[in-house]
Amino acid sequence: MISHSDRHEAVELIEEACGLGLTQKAACTALQLSPRTYQRWRQGAEAVKADGRPDAQRPAPANKLSQAEREAILDLCNQPAYQSLPPSQIVPQLADEGIYLASESSFYRVLREADQLRYRGKAKAPRQVSRPTAHRATDANQVWSWDITYLASTVVGRFFRLYLVMDIYSRKVVSWEVHENELADHAAQLIRKACWAEGITGKGLVLHADNGSPMKGATMLATLQKLGVVPSFSRPSVSNDNPYSESLFGTLKYTPAYPSKAFDSIDAARDWVLTFVCWYNEVHRHSGIQFVTPDQRHRGEDKTILARRARVYERAKARHPERWQGDTRNWSRDEEVWLNPENPSPEMAEKREMVA
Repeated sequence: MISHSDRHEAVELIEEACGLGLTQKAACTALQLSPRTYQRWRQGAEAVKADGRPDAQRPAPANKLSQAEREAILDLCNQPAYQSLPPSQIVPQLADEGIYLASESSFYRVLREADQLRYRGKAKAPRQVSRPTAHRATDANQVWSWDITYLASTVVGRFFRLYLVMDIYSRKVVSWEVHENELADHAAQLIRKACWAEGITGKGLVLHADNGSPMKGATMLATLQKLGVVPSFSRPSVSNDNPYSESLFGTLKYTPAYPSKAFDSIDAARDWVLTFVCWYNEVHRHSGIQFVTPDQRHRGEDKTILARRARVYERAKARHPERWQGDTRNWSRDEEVWLNPENPSPEMAEKREMVA
């Protein structure tokens, strides 16, 4: 790439040669330039413009802060009255006092360049937490999700805790228990029973949960390690990272069968949850799995059911083709289910809204 100074010199030499009687084409040929290049440099004034290359040397901008001004900003920010405040607080206070040193962005830039841009105050600085690892399930008992929700009792301020584990591929509730408190021991026992009931042996199962203490307790983690279960956790205070369990709790608490009054006892709560789980697994046609029941999906029976539905629609279309403007309803089976995909497609985002 020809530099700014070389371009300027080339234009001057060509103009000087033309002034001595040489043709423009001959002068350009002598410098191994095309006449069009010379014209572009001259007409576009590129020979006198600043070099546009990213690594070109440029003069300092006229509005740049001087070294004295930068030091004045640092001295002020380090004064006792301002040392615990960010520039967003300092600049307005200075304006109230009739003082202007620089813009708020300049304050931030000067502090950053001086390595003094720190979180000011006793509270912990905000931190960026990366998204949880994405998990894909192509069959039952590959990825489970679990959480705890409250069930109100007739005693004000007292709640029963429903521990519930579900398989995200089939949406089946594989295990549940109701306790009066939240303990890692209860959670460990719950997962142990679920693995025994489903015949989980060896490594490979992923168990996703929130960041609560029962989920990350030492007893719980030791049990998972012993069972060969891989733990996975949501980000702190982010419910969207555990959408399947959250949606299941929504289905549980907003179903018409949910009691209008609080539970009298923990036994009453357990009896009702047992009825709900049986209905949910064996009767409820789930919108996220093509309206088959979780039990049917868990056992692989949905393949036959969906194929039969497709044939019913095809026969209906054959009888009255004039009533169908396009293809019949899509009864195809979703072969994979994702938990926290890295880049969800619009279709995946829509399905996450229908997980229950």
